[in-house]
Amino acid sequence: MSINRKELKEIADLAKLNVTDVTLDSLNDSMNEIMDMIDAMNQVDVSGVAPMAHPMDAKQVLRADTVTDTNHQQDLLPLSSAADDEHYLVPKVIE
Repeated sequence: MSINRKELKEIADLAKLNVTDVTLDSLNDSMNEIMDMIDAMNQVDVSGVAPMAHPMDAKQVLRADTVTDTNHQQDLLPLSSAADDEHYLVPKVIE
């Protein structure tokens, strides 16, 4: 599959890119090289190859999921100008 100059110009216009004619020629050549490489990769027989998330056998080491901060609700609610047993009370702002 190849991309022509007109299609590349339309893509640049859609992306709101200001591409000069000289740049467009160079970009067209580069895009066609990329498209050729993709076509070559699509020709590779990958039947029997299991999909993998990462090419290396790396394992993500995670820290222990422990609580590091305590709930300060009962300490802070009395400091509010208006609160009930569990909530801060605020004036209604939406009718």
